[in-house]
Amino acid sequence: MNRLQTVETATKGPRIGESAIRPDGIPKVKGEFVFSNDLRHPDMLWGGTLRSPHPSARIVSINTIPALKMTGVHAVLTSEDLSGMPLYGLEHPDQPVLADGVVRYQGEPIAIVAADHPENARLALEAIEVEYELIEPLSDSELAQENEAIHPDGNLFREINLSYGNSQEEEEGEVTVEGTYEVGMQDQAPLGTESGMAVPSEDGGIDLFVSTQWLHADRDQVAACLNLPSEKVRLTLAGVGGAFGAREDISLHIHLCLLAMRTGKPIKMSYSRTESFHGHVHRHPAKMWYRHHAKPDGTLTRVEARLLLDGGAYASTSSAVLANATCFAAGPYLVPNVEVYGAVVRTNNPPCGAMRGFGCVQVCFAHEAQMDKLAIELGMSPIELRVKNALKPGDQIITGQTITGTAPVTEVIETCAQHPSSAGLASQQMELPGGAGRTADPKHIVRGEAIAVGFKNLMFSEGFDDFSTASCQLLDGVATITSACAEVGQGFVTLAQQIVREILGVEEVILAPASTASVGSAGSTSASRQTWMSGGAVKSACDEVRIKLLSRIAESHEIDVESLVIVDGGIASLSSDFSISLKEATSDPVEAEEVYRHTPTFPLDENGQGDAHVSFAFSAHRAVVDVDQELGLIKVVELITSQDVGRVLNPLQLQGQLEGGAAQGLGLAVMEEINVVDGRILNPSFTDYLLPTALDMPPVEIAALIEQPEPNAPFGAKGVGEPPAISSTAAIASAVRNATGLDLHRVPIRPTDIVFAERVEND
Repeated sequence: MNRLQTVETATKGPRIGESAIRPDGIPKVKGEFVFSNDLRHPDMLWGGTLRSPHPSARIVSINTIPALKMTGVHAVLTSEDLSGMPLYGLEHPDQPVLADGVVRYQGEPIAIVAADHPENARLALEAIEVEYELIEPLSDSELAQENEAIHPDGNLFREINLSYGNSQEEEEGEVTVEGTYEVGMQDQAPLGTESGMAVPSEDGGIDLFVSTQWLHADRDQVAACLNLPSEKVRLTLAGVGGAFGAREDISLHIHLCLLAMRTGKPIKMSYSRTESFHGHVHRHPAKMWYRHHAKPDGTLTRVEARLLLDGGAYASTSSAVLANATCFAAGPYLVPNVEVYGAVVRTNNPPCGAMRGFGCVQVCFAHEAQMDKLAIELGMSPIELRVKNALKPGDQIITGQTITGTAPVTEVIETCAQHPSSAGLASQQMELPGGAGRTADPKHIVRGEAIAVGFKNLMFSEGFDDFSTASCQLLDGVATITSACAEVGQGFVTLAQQIVREILGVEEVILAPASTASVGSAGSTSASRQTWMSGGAVKSACDEVRIKLLSRIAESHEIDVESLVIVDGGIASLSSDFSISLKEATSDPVEAEEVYRHTPTFPLDENGQGDAHVSFAFSAHRAVVDVDQELGLIKVVELITSQDVGRVLNPLQLQGQLEGGAAQGLGLAVMEEINVVDGRILNPSFTDYLLPTALDMPPVEIAALIEQPEPNAPFGAKGVGEPPAISSTAAIASAVRNATGLDLHRVPIRPTDIVFAERVEND
């Protein structure tokens, strides 16, 4: 049977390793794709949310009567109208469905309305009278642990004391460098805002159509808050307009369902861009202190670090983000002695949670700046220093976990560093910093170049029961795959078809809508896990269908099953002239549903030690930048990258992931930041929140795709969604330092950081 699972099959469509065009690509470009905001129902009402204008306050009173009296208003709900669980949360239920007595961040939902027109919903929200007693907000993360608790659960989400090795004495001749670093709050900035529709059903349940990253986790939270059994809450994935972590948490889901159940009518809700900024989590701001120790020859001997993440008002995934930041605080390097203290705290700032890179982005910026400082202090090449200390298979990371899979750290560094640059000098005004503003003077421009390396875990960690479910049906030569994997742009819609064609040899593959009603959980589309996990589930289901099909044919035709192969849309025997088309062979359906799990992981112990992770992926970026020192303007001229991919399953799709990740990394390096002052967001719009455009992005040159198949991974492939966003930010920031000679310790780098900074020697 094992041999049967590995026999190659033939098919006309794209298979594993070939470029496959996304089936949703052309409809999206032509404006024909149905996103969640395009949902309509002839009998629908419009929902709206009243949000707190204050980051911290007591609610003295709420008067909804003026809103209820308005024309077209069907319902106005507050916390007093809740009958189920009043709190929700992805990992820890600590966030009120509707504020009850207290608001803890600007934008916290207080009341929801349903009306016959969006304008009537808006007017109803304005008519609700809320009296507040203002409280001084806790906005400084450094004061959180000593401040009075702003939540019954306290101000400390989690702290980790990671201790690896035991040497604390400096060796003779040892070189040390230290620095403090800061990362601002970044928004995922999905182009599609939060939207969806809830439709009440005759069985007393609810059907919710929403864009999300994790259908089943959403369902369980919604069901608890509605006081309904989970089977009566059915979620179907609506068209997703980008995610990057922003849709891993509940936003409007429960509000939609509450209004639909109260009115008995379908409810549609769609956030404005400003509301979206307040309605989803963001990347954690971080403050970090580091000290690196090394021998005169560059061998790392010790790393010390203190990490402080601001989780905002509610828990979301802060605990897991801190674990990642702490586990990967020293970078992809072999360090014999490590002391890291990490904490993530509660404040009255906007809640923070999952975003591409998930804690590793922040620490990569810091540890790579430290490696550059150390190289200068040692008089070494920064490339040489990194290669000398690079992790390799069989080494231990700082949690004491041994790398049992691939770890091509040296390869990604060297291929990235050695790749020839095509970055010439700017020949046109548009190529200069400032671009269309035509502000830069070539006389004031300096060029810098640098490399950075990062790594991250794949899949969920620390003992989480991580699994994915998929089913496969083969009928009349057509395969139907059912999975609850949320397609958010990562390309599962093409990968699933490629896997089916690879294993079953069919041409036509149907991917059923992702829904909680049709199949078990696929887990979250996050943590670079869906290629491995849901790809593994689809592969397992197809393998089982293949075995069942060939066994059935062998039995009915009295043929040795070991001789049967699937080839060219049919089944043939290698030992006789028997053959039959797949269409004929599957006139009766062949079906299988499989649950796929990865190797187990374990929680970190009191010293931050343990086999907490499944696997790791590594990336390197080399950045070339031009900087106008008089105006503080930065132009990223070139990005070169090498990536650890395990095995390339879809070259075209992989390229898109690498380019997209680099764009988000560039944004954090020099442009993107949610400006929060005293708990208030000052720039909740794409006018004031600066996103990279085509004018800001250079070509992303792929130096190398390191293909070393990962053991135990389906097809040997690693997820590639996150690593590009990790090392790109650090590389760009380092290149700006090299260009300017400034000790730039914060991202995004602002023009004022360059223009008004004191210059330091960069020997």
